[in-house]
Amino acid sequence: MKATRYFMMLCLAVAAFGFTACKDDDDSGSAQMTIDKVFLENIDDKVNKDREVDFARLGQLLRIQGSGFTGLKKIYINGFETYFNNALMTDNNVWVTLNSKTPVDKAEESVRNTIVFYKSDSNRLVYEFTIRAAAPSITNCDNTLPKAGETVTVYGSNLQETTKVTLPDGTVVESGIITDEDGEWYSFTVPANADLSVAGSLTSEGANGTAVTPAYFNDFRSFITDFDGKGELGSWSATYGSEDLVDDPLGTGRGKVAMLVPNVKLDAGGLDAGSNALLWATAGNDNANDDWSRMYSYIPETTNASNLAIQFDIYCPEAWDLSGQLEISLLNNLSNYGYGSGCTKYSAQYTNVATVWVPWFNAADGTHAAWTTGERWQTVTIPMTAFGNYDAAENPDATLKNVTDDRNAGSYKNLVFLFCNSDLEDEALGVKYPASLFTQKIYIDNLRVVNTTAIPVSDFDDETEE
Repeated sequence: MKATRYFMMLCLAVAAFGFTACKDDDDSGSAQMTIDKVFLENIDDKVNKDREVDFARLGQLLRIQGSGFTGLKKIYINGFETYFNNALMTDNNVWVTLNSKTPVDKAEESVRNTIVFYKSDSNRLVYEFTIRAAAPSITNCDNTLPKAGETVTVYGSNLQETTKVTLPDGTVVESGIITDEDGEWYSFTVPANADLSVAGSLTSEGANGTAVTPAYFNDFRSFITDFDGKGELGSWSATYGSEDLVDDPLGTGRGKVAMLVPNVKLDAGGLDAGSNALLWATAGNDNANDDWSRMYSYIPETTNASNLAIQFDIYCPEAWDLSGQLEISLLNNLSNYGYGSGCTKYSAQYTNVATVWVPWFNAADGTHAAWTTGERWQTVTIPMTAFGNYDAAENPDATLKNVTDDRNAGSYKNLVFLFCNSDLEDEALGVKYPASLFTQKIYIDNLRVVNTTAIPVSDFDDETEE
């Protein structure tokens, strides 16, 4: 399909600019080449399908305008010999598609960001032109509610050579940025002068252009609870209460935090295999904070579940492996527990709104690996589509309003989370991990709902989204 579209564009462009009369190779080879302008040929561009540019990305089609191209034998882009159709070439225009195999950040410095037009050893032209990989994109941010001095790592693709990060309040970071040579992440330290009360996106600039995170950085507006006054805790015989909260063990300023297995249980020897901890729960019925329609001021009620997530911060200082699962339910209606349980799966008959998070288990292949945050707090982002009835395949039209209506219609509107210490078994993968006595300290804070809608970045200021 793409090849057909490129061919159509080429035909239109060639018709518009015409062919020059062909000369004998010996004569044409002596003419010196010049470059006037470079144009991006993009049939999908709503503003200009033949746009003058000073950079291009791999896979894009260029029209190079100049003179003396008759007799052109080879084109090298970043040192990579690149095919062009000389049957469509004119003396004043040549069309070339940037091959996906063209090196970008790994190109030799002497040829990086150059296009070389070659007729002969004595007749060649080197034209400086910026070549970029595909546009950078963001998949995750590992600390979206940081404190000053903490490290933030942003994951994605094509993030090579990130040199500038702008925080939502406008604070600019240009020093101390570390980037992965394969472009899969960059990290920086939050400056002391940043205003962390301003919610929004991180904007980064690097070798392949600009990337923007979803607008969930510093965003605690759609809170569930922070254990410090925002969001009340429920208290009954099946729950832990405010007396079980502890001070942030790292002293980062996060205040009170919850332990998945509180000290009262650890001091008694830990959580036995096959058992569950008590619930941590919000206040639920008749509590204004548990009516999530209040979140519509920050997240439109029509936001699809695929663009929503539950985030929380976690501190797990020791390696966590082979035993223990965190279960979260948007309602206090659990009838079964743990990985693969019915409450975590879509049902047309029941309001199943639970999920189980097991960071040490790889659900794709059944393997396991120890997991820890080290000596730092880290953000976990769980898509709303991971919660039972909001499964994207089964219920692709679910929205924040659907989630809110389901919660408000529930008999017990408490959001609950608890530590399950049951066996983990996946029959499809043929694996089973028996539980064992659990004695680790794992801390949770700042549960919130966030909007994960991707924010597109255009290469051109005049383009608008439909």
